[in-house]
Amino acid sequence: MKKNTVRIAWFGVFTALALIFSYVETLIPFQIGIPGVKLGLANLIVVVALYKMGGKDALLLSVTRIVLSGFIFASLFSILYSLAGGLLSLAVMVILKKRGSFSVFGVSMAGGVFHNVGQLIVAMLVVETFSVAYYVPVLLIAGVITGFIIGVVANEMLKRLGSIVLS
Repeated sequence: MKKNTVRIAWFGVFTALALIFSYVETLIPFQIGIPGVKLGLANLIVVVALYKMGGKDALLLSVTRIVLSGFIFASLFSILYSLAGGLLSLAVMVILKKRGSFSVFGVSMAGGVFHNVGQLIVAMLVVETFSVAYYVPVLLIAGVITGFIIGVVANEMLKRLGSIVLS
């Protein structure tokens, strides 16, 4: 089988998994009183794609997942918030992964934190005030915790995928 065909097939599998995880996340009653705080289950697939397929494919997967799940499960505003968080998060994860001094856990935790930072920046622009910045401490803690959980699961998935070449 050609290398490009394998990559496209895995991309389709990852897209489907990310959409399934996005849907599952809508079913989980996870509320801590702060708008926008979620587990980030679909980001698990983005982290795995980053390590197995590279930054470009992870970017395409992230944008595809955000747009599709936004139209299917949410709204245009949620797409805007998710894109801001997802793109900033992925940019930071790509940089940290390239540095090589961070584990999957560290990369994922940074991704969780910066996903929340990106969404907070958009929120500040939308409401035209910095007063929403009082969410920062809770969002940073939530990003570290959810990022660590996603990192643990992603690390296990990467071990199980082992030497399978996806790109």
